[in-house]
Amino acid sequence: MMRTSVLLLFTFGAIGAVLPIASQAESIVMTHHVREATINGDAQAVGRLPESQVMSLDLVLPLSDSPGLKTFLGELYDRNSGSYRHFLTPTEFTAKFGPSQAQYDEVVRYAKAHGLTVTGGSRDGMEVQVKGPVSAVEQAFHVEMLSYKHPTEDRNFYAPDREPTTELSFDLWHISGLDNYSIPHPRLVRREDYAAAHGISPDKVVSHATTGSGPSASFLGSDMRAAYYGTGSLTGAGQNLGLFEYLGTDLADLTTYYKNVGQTNNVPITLLSTDGTSTSCVDKRTLKTKKCDDTEQTLDMTQALGMAPGLASLVMYIGSTDTAIISAMTTHNPLPTTIGCSWGWTPADPSTLDPYFEKMAAQGQNFFAASGDSSTWSTKVEAWPADDANVVSVGGTDLVTASAAGPWKSETAWVDSGGGISPDSIAIPSWQQLTGVITTANKGSKTLRNGPDVSANANFTFYTCADQTTCEANEYGGTSFAAPMWAGYIALVNQELVAEGKPTIGFLNPLIYANNVTSAYDTDFHDITSGTSGSYSAVTGYDLVTGWGSPNAGLVGFLATQ
Repeated sequence: MMRTSVLLLFTFGAIGAVLPIASQAESIVMTHHVREATINGDAQAVGRLPESQVMSLDLVLPLSDSPGLKTFLGELYDRNSGSYRHFLTPTEFTAKFGPSQAQYDEVVRYAKAHGLTVTGGSRDGMEVQVKGPVSAVEQAFHVEMLSYKHPTEDRNFYAPDREPTTELSFDLWHISGLDNYSIPHPRLVRREDYAAAHGISPDKVVSHATTGSGPSASFLGSDMRAAYYGTGSLTGAGQNLGLFEYLGTDLADLTTYYKNVGQTNNVPITLLSTDGTSTSCVDKRTLKTKKCDDTEQTLDMTQALGMAPGLASLVMYIGSTDTAIISAMTTHNPLPTTIGCSWGWTPADPSTLDPYFEKMAAQGQNFFAASGDSSTWSTKVEAWPADDANVVSVGGTDLVTASAAGPWKSETAWVDSGGGISPDSIAIPSWQQLTGVITTANKGSKTLRNGPDVSANANFTFYTCADQTTCEANEYGGTSFAAPMWAGYIALVNQELVAEGKPTIGFLNPLIYANNVTSAYDTDFHDITSGTSGSYSAVTGYDLVTGWGSPNAGLVGFLATQ
């Protein structure tokens, strides 16, 4: 049975699950962990995991007052409230809505008593990171860890045979790391791969010459700034931007990019491991060393830095579990107020990150998630986390500029832009229920979350450097490029707001949806009205290919007045 949390004025979606009936001596874990494929027989069990195999888990504690947080968020984003955009610090959030110190200490003791080693986490982060053998995991959480044949991939995966329970005095929220059914992948695509999948020549993929200032007229991050912001003086000064990454990087590739295009990066970059995951990613082509590809990680940086070249800091938050990464993003000092995520995966429970997304909104943070590069969302095309109601979902367009490093000229929908109706059955948020948003023309749902919310260039028109090898022009595309662009763009907005003595913008969606059903829409966004991706086409106003469209320079000025 699904359960959905809804705010009267401001909706933060949350999806629950069928939970097992625990014995009186046991406490449940509030989210679900058993994969549907292991229940319906699509994935056949092939044995148990070795008892000595070491697992790394993240034990996520619950909010202390989830209903109170939803009420608080409703007031926080209500312009008529005295609490409007009075954001909390991480410490203040913990005091009001986070787990108690006693609960945190109890989880630490419980883990140690069951043979698990505590490796990280914090009360402010609402998590305890642990590692230990399969035997200890099974004993602590009353499961059997089995190996299954993956139903759609040529590999085995591990997963629990039942929902975990504990003898804690309270219910945990989630346990990350209990399965590896879904391996996160970046939201980018190579032109040759797209051509092969569609039975065409790679030369036919881009139908017009690009107009960028990079090699072979490819677009640079700075070209995106010129197209979507213009020649203004805002650079993101004083602002801290975060990038959500499942792999580390080799900063030599970023250095090569800037050297090749004759530019200089002056923003300090930090590679932060959130759970002990290596921050290095070097393409070593040997039999003993697995290749590590840092194309995604490097392009994320070039797009964010191109849009906001004067940031105070850019931090790559690197980890192996989603909760560890996002927990660090909600507690790190300095706090990133704008965040880009260019990865997609399928969680066992799509409500897993909602407490953290709600925390971000309470702390004035924005999370931009790439909507994907496989066209229309479906149960077979991963939409998450871009279909979560608590994030800004970023789709793709095909941009033409007036000249190299010049202004915006025209834009159509990108043919593979991810979007549609939430395949995770996430309820429609209040801001998509406004009159004029969902129409017969855009074919959106009036009961489920629609995406994307906004968009930016994602065509195969970029210059990329990666893997310590020759850089490439006009080879890669994807909404991977668009999400960090938007994160950088909002850094410009936040710089202006801070200069005016105002708080940062906070969660963007309620504001832009309410504004875009008014006459001010055309001054804030480029409304994309042509082009099709899968089942949907770009239409006047909101649509399920490009959302509201790409940012116009006027959007900075509008948001700075809010």
